[in-house]
Amino acid sequence: MPTSWTNSARVYLDRRVLSILFFGFSSGLPLLLVGNTLSARLFEAGVSLTAIGFVTLVGLAYGLKFLWSPLVDRVPIPGLTRLLGRRRSWLLLSQICLVGAIFAMAAVDPSTPGGLRWTILWGLVVAFASATQDIAVDAYRTEILESGKLGAGAANIQFGYRMGMLAAGAGSLVIANEAGWFWAYAVMACLVSVGIVATLLNPEPETRTSPESEKLKKAGRSFLERHGRLPAPVRNAIAWFQGAAVNPFAEFMTRPGWLLVLLFVGFYKYGDSLLGVMANPFYLDIGFTKAQIGVVSKTYGVVMTLAGTALGGVLVARFGILKTLLVGGILQAASNLTYTLLAMGCPPQPPIPLAPVSPSLTLFAATIAVENLSGGLASAAFVAYLSSLCNVAFTATQYALLSSLAAFVGKVLASGGGWLADQVPWTLYFILTTVAAVPGIALLVWMIRRYPPPSSDPGSDPMTNLR
Repeated sequence: MPTSWTNSARVYLDRRVLSILFFGFSSGLPLLLVGNTLSARLFEAGVSLTAIGFVTLVGLAYGLKFLWSPLVDRVPIPGLTRLLGRRRSWLLLSQICLVGAIFAMAAVDPSTPGGLRWTILWGLVVAFASATQDIAVDAYRTEILESGKLGAGAANIQFGYRMGMLAAGAGSLVIANEAGWFWAYAVMACLVSVGIVATLLNPEPETRTSPESEKLKKAGRSFLERHGRLPAPVRNAIAWFQGAAVNPFAEFMTRPGWLLVLLFVGFYKYGDSLLGVMANPFYLDIGFTKAQIGVVSKTYGVVMTLAGTALGGVLVARFGILKTLLVGGILQAASNLTYTLLAMGCPPQPPIPLAPVSPSLTLFAATIAVENLSGGLASAAFVAYLSSLCNVAFTATQYALLSSLAAFVGKVLASGGGWLADQVPWTLYFILTTVAAVPGIALLVWMIRRYPPPSSDPGSDPMTNLR
């Protein structure tokens, strides 16, 4: 047993797994540059709060990336693809665009006439290039790692992503405070070079097909042969569209239980999403200061999340994806109950400001530790699971679809959390967030029983029967 655990932990020393850390940093870096950091810059430039709210819509590119993911899967980039390969050429192109667009944002002053329009324009370019890089990174990570290392890859992508966000969030604000916004954005543009170096130094994944993709190609050729009277350009366009946009979805829908898999993807993190949307209002309501929330939840909590993702990667290597998903889901749901204890131990503040109730920082820290550790563990397993569902012939398109579905369903369903919190006390609210996690866990248990892993090898238990 000790040897097995040691070998499982050594997965992080694999060069390919380690490289994912740097790709994650490059992916996380641009997010806040068109989000919270940009909002701070616009506020200082005198832009109205209403306009700032609308400007943040440039981040919609991240939720719509599945629309152009087929291009990343199928379209070669002249010169670059022949030199670097399919995945690395798209990575490098998106990273070069990021460098240029972030430098352009640095050079624009949103407080000048016309400056806001240029800021929005270059922000759109940054968001689009960043979302494209995410598509390519997710496909690269899925294709370069075998199933037993997907958990460690998922942990490293999240660790790197958060480090990138930390640089673009806290780092850019510190630089802006000392040297101005131009240098803040210029330094962030230079930091994209971390991803560029990783792209150039790492190998291109092997281009592979699958029996399912070959079968779909054959069906497409038969269709075109039956419609041979169509002009050649039309037939070529149909063939390309079918291969790039239709086949990835058609292949997924041929798998037994595919609809249940999509339901599971949407509901697995539902309870966690409900907790997340109301966490900060809850902290403030029971008496914690913004400084305490920042230190405990946003700093200490990040450390605990990273520890959880690292543990999740080890567990996936040791026990496989499905078992880790189940353990992570149960722990994630149970951890929500610690918020009920926090609510019981820290009563809401009285209406008289001069007589506050002192909340327990120790209980707060313990709650954050339990919830973030379990959440990080579950997230690592979930990202590895999404990767395992992707057919090797359609990696970019299928991963973009699955991850967008998980994010969209989570945001839409969790948007009612505020209404629910207005109707019930905090203790009951957090009990209900635990209940909300039950459907996802139940679906997972059913799928494990209905589609058992074909092998006892812990590293080979993604739902191969669903492929």
